[in-house]
Amino acid sequence: MVPTIDPVITAVPGKPNLLTGAYDLATVGYRADEFFVAGTATSYEGVADYLTRIVVLRPIDDAAWNGTAIVEWLNVSGGIDAAAVWFMAHREIIRAGYAYVVVSAQRVGIEGGLSLVGDASLKTLDLQRYSTLHHPGDKFAYDIFTQVGRAVRDGQIEGLTPKFVLAVGESQSATFLTTYVNEVDPAAGVYDGFLIHSRFGSAAPLDGTSLLDETGAFHTVAVPFRADLRVPVLTVITETDLTGARLLGYLHARVPDTDTLRVWEIPGSAHADNYTIKVGFIDNGATPLDQLVAAYTPTNDLMGQQLPHFINFAPQHHYVLQAAVAGLHDWVRTGRPAPSAPQIDMTDADPPAIALDANGLAAGGLRTPWVDVPTARTSGASAEDNVLLAIFGSGEPFDAETLARLYPGGRDDYLARFTAALDQAIGAGFLLAADRGEILELAAATFAV
Repeated sequence: MVPTIDPVITAVPGKPNLLTGAYDLATVGYRADEFFVAGTATSYEGVADYLTRIVVLRPIDDAAWNGTAIVEWLNVSGGIDAAAVWFMAHREIIRAGYAYVVVSAQRVGIEGGLSLVGDASLKTLDLQRYSTLHHPGDKFAYDIFTQVGRAVRDGQIEGLTPKFVLAVGESQSATFLTTYVNEVDPAAGVYDGFLIHSRFGSAAPLDGTSLLDETGAFHTVAVPFRADLRVPVLTVITETDLTGARLLGYLHARVPDTDTLRVWEIPGSAHADNYTIKVGFIDNGATPLDQLVAAYTPTNDLMGQQLPHFINFAPQHHYVLQAAVAGLHDWVRTGRPAPSAPQIDMTDADPPAIALDANGLAAGGLRTPWVDVPTARTSGASAEDNVLLAIFGSGEPFDAETLARLYPGGRDDYLARFTAALDQAIGAGFLLAADRGEILELAAATFAV
């Protein structure tokens, strides 16, 4: 699957169609440049020509670039090219000064097709701009991603000759990246490390079958990471991913950490949450605290549907993912592995369930102050069977009586214990010191008693 001819990369004037947030990128010191990429991709069944697009997000000030490029496999589950990792971790990406390349790696994002929401493909949204694009199918997506990564590494994009190139992807994209690191990367050898965010237990097939086709036999097959990974792989797993939301849970593909693998399982987290649908849109690093607090406020309104419970509203998923970006980069840059985290505890039931502590929160796993010093019970579980709704988990704020029992000294008691737990998580490498002040402000502003 290693291509023999470099793709042709052409700059495209004008504004690319890419949702990065409700803020202007220029206000955070970044710009977006779009390129069309033309080439011939291979699969295990043949070759095909393609014309796709990439968008390069980078500091306006060239001196602010840290020398590393991150390449994201765009997520198409919602029928749109979504930069899911950028959306959840952009604060760290921006302040660290990464160049960030997003790739329309799959057919649905360009041409439309099976999705959980509808058709918001590039050709549907802007046919005039994207009418010439052509994607031959997802069996060719792996080689397209390889070719783009190699082009980035080799300096084919003007102004970028990175020291390191990292690959990232979330949810459906993470499932494709699982197959990529197991089956493609050993021969391709393009990327220096992988951040695989929220994969489930199975992996994408090589034949291009849609992951949203629930009849696919691959859904029932657990696919662990290979034991001899070529480069560092850091995987972030939420409770939803672990147990599965109508999908085979990562629990079935669990393997111990190795010299090249770290798996961070986050208690109290869901595959998607308030940050996904509300906070991330406005979070530009200068958003007033009251607006952040309002966006984190528990809600049961999800895309116009009223759920019988709040969706997950805990902030830890976003902050841990930012630490994962930094941790993978440090691992690749220095050779010092990212920290290992305990696995979330499971019961001996058949099937196993997540073991809960006295507060009804998941035991074990990567510990954060939101589960060790809680004000709410949050999880990856949902009462909804619909896969789109199920991935948002659930949350239940503690009542005043429970808060008074847990923190008899009131707000000061809570904040002292929260701060100690926060500093412990920062010291362990699972949260970033750069986020400490904001996290403490949020904790103080959201304590209800």
